[in-house]
Order: sequence, then C-alpha cells, then structure tokens
Amino acid sequence: MLFVSATLQNEPMKATLRYLAGMAGPSGFGSNSTAEQVTEDSSCFLSSPLTALITGASSGIGAETARVLAKRGVRVVIAARDLKKAREVKRNIQKESPKAEVVLLEIDLSSFGSVQRFCSEFLALELPLNILINNAGIFCQNLEFSEDKIETTFATNYLGHFLLTEILLDKMIETAEKTGIQGRIINVSSVIHSWVKKDGFRFNDILSGKKYNGTRAYAQSKLANILHAKEIAKQLKARNARVTINAVHPGIVKTGIIRAHKGLLTGSSNNVLCCSELKNRSDKWKILCRL
Repeated sequence: MLFVSATLQNEPMKATLRYLAGMAGPSGFGSNSTAEQVTEDSSCFLSSPLTALITGASSGIGAETARVLAKRGVRVVIAARDLKKAREVKRNIQKESPKAEVVLLEIDLSSFGSVQRFCSEFLALELPLNILINNAGIFCQNLEFSEDKIETTFATNYLGHFLLTEILLDKMIETAEKTGIQGRIINVSSVIHSWVKKDGFRFNDILSGKKYNGTRAYAQSKLANILHAKEIAKQLKARNARVTINAVHPGIVKTGIIRAHKGLLTGSSNNVLCCSELKNRSDKWKILCRL
C-alpha cells in the first residue's frame, strides 16, 4: 500500500520531468515539438478548405498558430485589438505563403460591445467557421477595469471569449453539419489554473477586483477557461453537435505576457495539435507531454 501511494504521488513529478525533457507522449509529440512538426502530415486540412478564427493572433503564440495554419492551407481570420500589428503578421504570412487567405478584424475582448460588433462583422462575411481558437490573454500587474466596469484580466481572458463563443457557436454547428467536418473550439488556458484554491474562486470578488493580486487574477481567468470548456462540452453533447471543445496548456515559449510577468511560459504546438487530431477528444484538459 505504501509503495502504491508513493508511486501515485510521484506521477506528477514524473510527468513534469518528461515534459521538461521534451519526451514524446502517445501522440508522438513532446514539449520540444513545433507547430510545423505537429501539422506536417496535414492531410486532414487538405480534404476541404477550412476557416480558423484566432483571437490575439497579432503576436506571440496566436501569430505562430495563424502562420502555421495558413501554411497548411487554412483560411485564417485574425481577431486582434491592434490592427497595425495584425497587418504586419498578415504580410509575414503571405510573404511565406503567397496563396494564404488572411482576414483581419478588430476586437477588444475586454469590451462586450466590441465583441458583439466583431461577431456582426464576421457573420456578415458569410464565411464558414470550422475552428475557433480562444487564444488572446493579458496579465495585469495592477488592478484595472474594462469599459464595462469589470476587472480587466477576467473580462479579457474569460468573459470576452465566453461571449464570442456563445454568439458564434451556432455558426460552428451549422458549418459542421453542412461540411461533415468536425468543428474544433480551443480555449488556451494554463497550468497556472491549479494555483487557485477551491474556496478562493469567488465570482463576485473576481468581477470587482476585490483583494486584487495579478497572478491570482490570471490564474482565476485560466481556471474559468477550463470550466467554460467543460460546460460547453456538455451543451454540445446534449445537442448532438459535431463540434468539440478542449482547454489546453499551450506549451513552453516566451510570449508578450512575459513582459508583464516573467514567470509565465506558453507555446503554440498544442493549439494546432487540437486542430489537427483526427479523433479530437472533447472537454479534456490537454498537456502536450501527456498525449
């Protein structure tokens, strides 16, 4: 009994060591794998034109995800707050992949009004929607509020994506029914979600920024992303929809968030892995080294 208990306690440490060492899991990929390697066999993309909407794709892992998906023939819709940066990303993508189709639309995920305007503009384009990657995120060292008077980290990282998904979900289900291709929603979360204590997740305090701590606020928003994925998965199953949702810890690479908080590390290969797996598993918390 003691041996079994010790083995179970060591499993998280073993998983962490495998992760840091870059050892491949059952999927054939590890934490050293790149997004290009994950999508190298992209036959699942080529069977039919796909459209992917990626938030926060003007820099960091969002931009890398957009680049690689565009390289594999996916139409990419970049939802960005900074259109100047987004245009630069588009130029770089089309320089590498001249035939890439890249659409730019402005969005401020901390603003409900901006999210609603974005959705209206996107739906007016009458494009299909196969993939939704809720990637954008911020870290606020000091307490800030959105125009809707909600703590900015939670408003941006969770509430904005919640509303975006809610409005576009029917379009995704419709696209999957018409094309016969399973739709994918990916919520980019973080292992930092585990820093939130069970009794510390108080919704009203989160909205108001009560007893604010930047790291805790970020962790709470990432936990909310996971809870959102689990709830949407239940709804999709009840509707018998051909759409799955996953929450992912994206991997290890420095991003813009590092400028605000030097302890956060993320990457892009797990985002595209959730897009490219032929048999996508809904509502699972995915860490690349464990696949």
